[in-house]
Amino acid sequence: MSAAPRLLVHPGTHGVAMYGREMAEAVRATDPSIEIVDADQRDAADRGAPLHVHFTDRLWGRSPEEASQAFVALAAGRAVSVTLHDVPQASDGERNLPRRRAAYAAVAEAARGVAVNSEHERALLGEERVWTGPAVSIPLPVELQPDAPRPPADGSIGVLGYFYPGKGHDEAARAAEAAGITRMTVLGRASDGHAAELEEFVRRAAARGVDVEVTGWLDDHEIARRGRAVSVPVIAHRHVSASGSLASWIGWGRRPVAVRNRYMDEMAALRPGTLQTVDESELAVAARAAIERPETTWHGLTRLPMSWPDAAEAYVEWWGGLAW
Repeated sequence: MSAAPRLLVHPGTHGVAMYGREMAEAVRATDPSIEIVDADQRDAADRGAPLHVHFTDRLWGRSPEEASQAFVALAAGRAVSVTLHDVPQASDGERNLPRRRAAYAAVAEAARGVAVNSEHERALLGEERVWTGPAVSIPLPVELQPDAPRPPADGSIGVLGYFYPGKGHDEAARAAEAAGITRMTVLGRASDGHAAELEEFVRRAAARGVDVEVTGWLDDHEIARRGRAVSVPVIAHRHVSASGSLASWIGWGRRPVAVRNRYMDEMAALRPGTLQTVDESELAVAARAAIERPETTWHGLTRLPMSWPDAAEAYVEWWGGLAW
């Protein structure tokens, strides 16, 4: 049997679905013989061939239980390896954490191999009693765009990605108020089910004297252009998994201000010079300094560890060592 599985991909604009498609194309650039299978055709795919999938519960079902059941049913008929995204952790809350923990544990138990996107997440698997078996960490890749122009700074503090509670928008707004920054840009739209909370956040920020612009969904070109125009890119997540927004900021040439945690410290060590980590209490001071010295919000690097080809090769090497 081939050491490399077929790659199952999902349609749509969910971040994990988009990442899975991009990674599949990167893997095929490394080895064109590897096939891609659409998720809606998975039951028709050759059951003798192994699959690799990307799993987050919101992508696989309407509930953690439904999502894990779908994966376990898939893995019952063939060998499946999995990359786990949005690993369960305390910030899921007392109600959701046990449900997500049980779902992810069932997925890991049913999989032939488990991957995550950071050492932080690999540690979380054990800390949250999800999985104590072997797991590989393959960091989210960054694609640099070194020749892209730098537009004039727009005077705003910016948070990138879908809006949901715990994403760091309130922390950024409070920092903006304390730093005397009166504009904020939300680069993206509300995550499904959180539109009303986004509207309430905009009202809260306005009460602080911070005018919030919500861009809504933007295509790759436009979100990159707007991301380069933000004066202060900020990452202040409370729910800390691997961060696609961090990879995007860095790819656009930006050096975001990030609230320190285990994951951000790991990424700062992986790609030195690409982010400024601060304690949450220091966020406002760092934002003010970034406004005054805009050059500090650009990393200026032309080469970084763990590009898309690097990540693709890491996957191919890992699959080669699995007992399919």
